[in-house]
Parts: sequence; C-alpha cells; structure tokens
Amino acid sequence: MRRRSRAAEAVAAGLLLVLSAACGSRLPERDFEQGGNSTGASREPVRVGVITSATSPVGGAAFTGPRDGAQAWFRDLDAHGGIGGRPVEVHTCDDGGSGVGNNECVRKLVDEQKVVALVATTSLEYAGASHVSHARVPDIGGQPVGAAYDTYPHLYGIYGSLAPRDGTPGWGGKLYGGTEVYRFFKREKGARTAAVVSYNQSASAAYGSLVTRGLQTEGYKVITEQVDFALPNFRALAADLKDQHVDLVFDAIDSHGNAQLCKAMDEVGAHVVAKVTNVQNWTSTVAADYKDAPHCRNALWATGSSRNYEDVNHPAVRAFREATKGLKTHSQWQLEGWAAARWFTDAAKSCVARGDGITRACVDGFMNSGKPYTAGGLLLPVSFERLPQPPKTRRTCLSVARWRDGTGWVTQAGDMTTNCFVVPQLSYLP
Repeated sequence: MRRRSRAAEAVAAGLLLVLSAACGSRLPERDFEQGGNSTGASREPVRVGVITSATSPVGGAAFTGPRDGAQAWFRDLDAHGGIGGRPVEVHTCDDGGSGVGNNECVRKLVDEQKVVALVATTSLEYAGASHVSHARVPDIGGQPVGAAYDTYPHLYGIYGSLAPRDGTPGWGGKLYGGTEVYRFFKREKGARTAAVVSYNQSASAAYGSLVTRGLQTEGYKVITEQVDFALPNFRALAADLKDQHVDLVFDAIDSHGNAQLCKAMDEVGAHVVAKVTNVQNWTSTVAADYKDAPHCRNALWATGSSRNYEDVNHPAVRAFREATKGLKTHSQWQLEGWAAARWFTDAAKSCVARGDGITRACVDGFMNSGKPYTAGGLLLPVSFERLPQPPKTRRTCLSVARWRDGTGWVTQAGDMTTNCFVVPQLSYLP
C-alpha cells in the first residue's frame, strides 16, 4: 500500500492515458540462475534494463525523468569502478506508451538481453508486468503509474507496498491510501475550504471523487468543479473559486490544463493559499510552464515521499545534483530514478560481498529482506510486506515543497522524516 500522496499520484498518472493511463520467493536460488551474469568473478558488464514511455500520447518529456536519473547514477558509478570492478551496461527501451510496445520491451530486455534487473520503469501501460514477474526478474524502483507494483511479486515500486501481490491488485482489487496531504494543509496553513477540479471524463472524474473523499474525511468544505474536456472554460471556473473563497485547489487535469487554470486564476484575482500538485510536476520548468500566471505559480506546492531535489545541503542530494549538472532541467522524478539505480546497486554489491554472484535471485533476496530502504536519505523508508488485510490507519510521512521565483522549490515544514501523521486509509479502485 502506498502513502496517500503517492496513491493519488499513481491514479493521476493513470489519468494521463485518457487525457492525451513480504515473503520472498520460496524457490531455491538455483531456479533463478538463468540469465543475469551469474558468475561473480566475471568482469563482464552487469546488464540492467530501463523501460520508459519516452514517446507516448502525453508527450516525450512526460515519463523520461526516472530514466535520466538512473542513467546518471550508472554513469557516475562506472566512473568510480562499477560494481566489484564490473561496469553496468544499461539497456533502454521506449515502449511508446502502448501495451504492445511494453510487451516488446519486456521480451527484448528480459528474454533476449537477459538483464539482471529492471530499474526505474516508467510506463504508461505496463502490460508486460506479469511476464517480468513470471520470469522472476526484480523490477526495482519503478513508478506506480498503474497497479502493477501492488499486484505482482518481484516488482518493487519506488514507494513500497503492503499488499499481498498475489496477482490481484491490492486487496480484493482495491488499493488504499491515506489523507496526510489534506491533514498537512489543515495543520500548517489552517485551510478549511478546498476545490477539486476535474474534466467531464470518466478517469478524471473518478480521481476527482477520490480527492474529494479524502478532503471530506479530513473535515474540509469541498467545492467540486468540472470543466469540459474539449472546450474547458477555465475563466468561469476561476471566478467561482474566487467567489467561494477557496483556500486550496487540487486537480484531476493534465499539465496544460493546470497552466491554463492558473492563468485564469491570476486574471480574475482568485488567490489561494496553495495550488497543490504532485511529484510528476515537481520540476525546474515551472517558471516556463506557468509563465502567464506569476501569482498562481508562486502558490504552487508539491508533496511526495522523496527529498526535495533542491536540498543540496543533504549529501545524497548534492551527489545527485553534481552528477546531473549537465542536464538542461531537473526534476523530482529524476532524483527518484537516481535513487532506484542506487537501490539496485546496493543490492548487487551485497551479492558481491557474500560471494554469491550478481544474479536475479540474489538481487531479489535483497529486495525481500524486509529492511526499510532510504537510498541514503533520498527516500522516506520504503518497505515491502504482504499483509492479509489493509490497515485501517497508518503513520505516514510527507515531503513538501513550495515554488518561489528566483529560488525554485523550497522545502516546507522541516525534514520529511519528522513531518508525519497517523491517518485513515481509504480504498479506491485502480
């Protein structure tokens, strides 16, 4: 089960398709040995795969952040000797944002290239997930765009899971997430009235309904706003937000729609405490994306489960920024891709230290150790358990940042490891 903020992000990411989508294996290790560079003493490259919807109906830049971060980690790793003296050979595959393309990428990387693991998977339609699981290939640190990381064993999403992962999503087809984002704004900003903006389209409306439930659970007065997907009248919507004296705005619309909504809010003078977005929009391109909405732009807040990529005082973030200084832009998804690659590397290094060889089975064993993982402090502690029933409440921590012109994303509310709440868990259908 993901944290509520990430559960929401997963549903929101799935929305993009229509807007443009603790037990380890009980088998002995020898059953995993096929493929994956099993000879520990070999100096041949360690092969890993990265599947990304680099071209897709939602645009080329929408899903490439995790891939770019992972590649940056492996380049830096090889410059410092690789893993036990072995370089990492990264095989990338663009699935085009389609299920057919995703299955082709999985077959290419898993069956033909025989990669040890997949890293930082970011696919609009992860149709090949069952094949990856059946082949017992650990998929490490993938973005939960759909429900695959709460469905199959051997798949380890970047935010962890408490679900049984027995082939059915979540518990009986339902996923769960908490209300910590809404609790945060109520505690820190005194917010009491929130608007939820969605399109008149099924996936958008469904996600908007989920956000509405969470806000109502936390005691907010909720204003629901729906606009036409084909011909949205954002100016009329913004005027209503002003009239309703809204404190917060959440949305179930695409990035372009968000920019247009912000522009309309500035035009009518609808000033809010926070326009809340998610980790996918936590990027350095905000100034350009929201160039026509300076007031709304500076009211943008982002929430997530990883340390702000701007926090260069933290050594792990500083290492990420130093290795990616050649990139034109930076984003939170890049940092999470970097963390995913570090996660695989730590798993592989543990195999070398034990003398087991870097195999799929050994890496999978590390992932199933039951120990929370933080990638050196980049992530809130990530764990994988298989609870028979979802918990009714959960203590969940939150990373929060606010955009400021001239500065970028500024961390709010202190360190993410102490910004925590015990919140109810709400069910939703993936």
